[in-house]
Amino acid sequence: MTKHRKSGSGVNAGPDASVRNQLLRGLSNKDMEIVRPLLHHVDMPRSMKLDDPGAKVDDVFFLESGMCSVVVVGKHGESTEAGHIGRDGMVGSAIASDVDTSPNQAVMQIAGDGWTMSVKDFKKCLAECETLRKSVLRYGQSLGIQVSHTLLAAARFKIQQRLARWLLMCHDRVDGDDLGITHEFLALMLTVRRSGVTNELHVLEGMHLIKSTRGNVRVLDREGLIKLASGSYGIPEEEYGKLFPLLDDGRLNVPGPQVQAP
Repeated sequence: MTKHRKSGSGVNAGPDASVRNQLLRGLSNKDMEIVRPLLHHVDMPRSMKLDDPGAKVDDVFFLESGMCSVVVVGKHGESTEAGHIGRDGMVGSAIASDVDTSPNQAVMQIAGDGWTMSVKDFKKCLAECETLRKSVLRYGQSLGIQVSHTLLAAARFKIQQRLARWLLMCHDRVDGDDLGITHEFLALMLTVRRSGVTNELHVLEGMHLIKSTRGNVRVLDREGLIKLASGSYGIPEEEYGKLFPLLDDGRLNVPGPQVQAP
């Protein structure tokens, strides 16, 4: 797994009131005092691997910005994307289920930053911090729902609908409307040929939903993308909104009620 660069001590670099990661924002003051000294800030460049299939998990990651892809890798190197992780969640939530190895690859697709903690410290915090334990288990449930709907989208929806869904999910997890992604990456994540993705992006441009340039896709009409995605997008996002309070800045763009988790 790619080594990550930590910056600062846990005590000085721990999150404050401006923390953006949804799971950390949900901690009680008491639990935050336990967790804060054990967190270290880390830069997360594009292509940084946070987990590898079958590898022992040494650290967990709470994203503040950027986006990570959960990628399923087959025995002969076949791969496809199963889910997205941004500031809505974390990499390593399976540790809460007493699993010490990763079944999938987790790789940064849009550069960002976040907080990292050793598995040893994370297990200690799970045992001592009720609000952390509850949030992590709920997030595991949310991620499972997202992955199951990725399977549904791959089996029952056309490339154009799946592309719209993917762009929306990416848009949910980044700041602004620019998604720093390439046609090659989209083809890999959707398990289709690059030419197919390029053609569909041109169609979406013609519909004035996006603007595609080299290495970037800009979302112009989010509501139009939701309509185009049809039933492939929305249910996991609604479930997430039920499990967690939404961010104050609204940039998760998750539909559904802003329900405060009890």
